[in-house]
Formats: sequence, C-alpha cells, structure tokens
Amino acid sequence: MPEAYLGVDVGSISTKAVVIDDAGEMLASSYLWTEGNPVGAVRRLLAEIEPQAAGAGARIVSVGTTGSARELIGAMLGAQTVKNEITAHAMGTLSLHPEVATILEIGGQDSKIIIVRGGVPVDYAMNTLCAAGTGAFLSAQARRLNIPVEEFGPRALRATKPTRIAGRCTVFAESDLVHKAQIGHPVDDIIAGLCAAIVQNYLNNVGKGKELRTPVVFQGGVSKNAGVVKAFSDALGCDVQVDEFGHLMGAIGAALLAQRSGLRGAFDFAAKEQDFETRGLDCGGCANQCELIVALRDQRVMDVWGNRCERGPERAKASCAGCAPV
Repeated sequence: MPEAYLGVDVGSISTKAVVIDDAGEMLASSYLWTEGNPVGAVRRLLAEIEPQAAGAGARIVSVGTTGSARELIGAMLGAQTVKNEITAHAMGTLSLHPEVATILEIGGQDSKIIIVRGGVPVDYAMNTLCAAGTGAFLSAQARRLNIPVEEFGPRALRATKPTRIAGRCTVFAESDLVHKAQIGHPVDDIIAGLCAAIVQNYLNNVGKGKELRTPVVFQGGVSKNAGVVKAFSDALGCDVQVDEFGHLMGAIGAALLAQRSGLRGAFDFAAKEQDFETRGLDCGGCANQCELIVALRDQRVMDVWGNRCERGPERAKASCAGCAPV
C-alpha cells in the first residue's frame, strides 16, 4: 500500500483537502464550504476524502494543515506539520509553476500576494481588514444584482464598456452600483466594472509597493471568475496564469510540507467520529493576560495555544473540570 500525505486548508469561507503520493500526484481532493464550523467542515471533508483514498489504495502517513483554523484542525487530526498560508501557498504553487515570480491570491474573506525570486518567497502582504478586495465583495454585489456570482465571469467578458465602480469600500461600491444601474448602465458592463474594481482595490492595497514580475499565477476561489482574470491581465499588461488546481493550492502545499518534513504518524479517518470541541479561556496567570484556546477530544485536553509562557497550558488543563491531558 503506497504511502500518502494529507493536506488540509481551512479558511473562513471554504475548506479544502488533498491527498498526494510520494511523486506529488493527487490521489484525492475535496472542496466545500466551511459554513462557520471548521470542525464540522473537516468531518464532512474526511467523509469525502476517505473513499477516494481507499480507491487509490493509499495509506496516509503524515498530515499537514494550513489556513485560519490550522492549529485547531491540526490538533483534531494529529497533524505532523502546521504552517501558515503564505508558506503553504508558495510551496503548492512552486510545485506546479517552478518559474513563478508573482502569486496573486483572492479568497472569500482575505487576499494575499507572494513575491518569489529564484524559487524562494522573498516578500508577501495580506489584506484581512476589508472585504472590498475579496470574493465576499463580489458575492455581496451579486446578491444586490440578483445574479448568481458564478455568472459574473461570462457576463463580464461580454461587456463592451466596463462601468467605473468605486470599489475601495463595499458600502460605497453598493451605492455606486445602484446609481449606475439607475442611470441605465448595462448589467454586463456593471459586472465587468465590479471585476475591475476588485482588481484595482487589490493592487492598490495588497500589491502596493510590490514589484510584480512575470510569470504571474492567480489562485484562490476568485481565480475561477474569468472577468477578474481578464481585469488582472488588463491592469498588469501581461498574461495571468490560472491553474486548474488553484483553489486547492494551500492544501497541496500543506500536503507537500507534511511529506517533506520527514515526520510520520498514524492517521485514522475515525477522527471524523470523535467528540471534538474547543474552549476559550482567559489565562490570568501573569501580566500577559493571554487568551487561550483549549482543544479537547472526547473531553480530554489535546492541545493548548495562545499562551506566551509556560503557565498557560497548566492553567488551561486545571480549569477544564473533569478533563485530563491526553
């Protein structure tokens, strides 16, 4: 039975996973909505991945996690490797596009840029404060226009004269969109204008001060929108590559990081059946006043993080009445 590696990327909007073999070939994959419940999303994700991995005859020997809930899910899955999104996305992209110089990524509620030189990430920036440069921005405007966001790409490509939309703020964009629709701008032109607005917002904020060299790879859920891809290409004056696995790149990177770590451990899909929860706790053990997160499985303390000194874990374990460390 060939050894395989599981990578999980848990974001605020979507949760992704892949299983790869020693050659880096993908044996299984899954993409679904987080729906505000990362633990529940990973349970559903494992249910989708398990039969695919079994069908490939794969035995998972190492797990990597990334994304906003990487530590939580890492504790849940007993991950050998827990890495931030920048590292995971860079690793995943370089595995498929070794010559990449600029990585653009726009997800549901955040966006990032990674600058790569000679196969090494040398700079990055993230935007997590405003939704105007993310997929949530497009989704909000799609609801206002009563058009499925999946139709935005094809309709944007049909536009003859993209409407200028004030896209620096979601509130202003909605007001501007309503005004432009009221004075008769065609809907396709408005949609193309929204795609251009998200690109300009991204470049003016996340990409500000960065040297964007080619080749450029665009990834994340928004990369599936052909209108945004065209807007990036027009704004940068170059071809923008979109990989078919762009929406899974963080998970691919996490799996590769697990593989290359050399760390191995037993993994069991039964993790999806276990009673798993987290609790927040104010430590109060010293002047740091750390806000701790305690992960429990079947009412037993698995892990504690958020502490800046050694008192945190012990106080967390003591505070969980009836709980004992695993």
